[in-house]
Amino acid sequence: MMTQIDSSSPSLATITSTTISSSVSPWVASLAYPIGRYIVLPVYFGKISVTGRENVPKEGPLIFAPTHRSRWDPIMLGYGAGKDITGRDLHFMVSANEMLGIQGWVIRRLGGFPVDTDHPGISSIRHGIELLQKEKVLVMFPEGNIFRENCIKPLKPGFARIALQAEASKCNLGIKVVPIAIKYSQEIPHRGCNVAINIGSPLKVADYRCDNVKRSAQHLTEDLQASLKKLYECPGNQSWS
Repeated sequence: MMTQIDSSSPSLATITSTTISSSVSPWVASLAYPIGRYIVLPVYFGKISVTGRENVPKEGPLIFAPTHRSRWDPIMLGYGAGKDITGRDLHFMVSANEMLGIQGWVIRRLGGFPVDTDHPGISSIRHGIELLQKEKVLVMFPEGNIFRENCIKPLKPGFARIALQAEASKCNLGIKVVPIAIKYSQEIPHRGCNVAINIGSPLKVADYRCDNVKRSAQHLTEDLQASLKKLYECPGNQSWS
């Protein structure tokens, strides 16, 4: 589970004080996606269903906004809408304490970059905006942390602010937010657990721009929360067998 960052830790301080960047290593991705899709996930999990892949735009800047219930979520997101499916690299905004050791090495080479989920730094926010300006796919978990409860938690306002700021920074940028519900048949996923990945219709960030930035962010956040709730409560999630 994501935890609050201890600023006294030298390793975390090093991570958060450096210039933020992200990139995808072609050779790591070419190994990780097939291994995850055809070996790790089928062996560990039971049935994995994916609906709504047709809702993922083929081009233009995107924010993937998935629910967050497990450390498996980024892998499940890659399974549902990774480059081998959509043709697009994913850039993950990841809690800084998950960017250490071997795990951090892999995450960095699959497009991950660190953020303090409680107090996002300017460099992390700036990099997120830069990715959208370059029409990349930015993955942000809008609930912030991992939650085990079987419901959608209140969303953090940061994702909407980044989306709106990026949209305002470039004429006709056309950012879209794609809601994604990842639901497990067990509260804490164990071997044999079933998974449903439901991808919803994109929200157009430009539709939420108005003179009042706070109101714009609130409306975008409310609509994303409603979309995630609908996807998460999809009746099909209960039909695992």
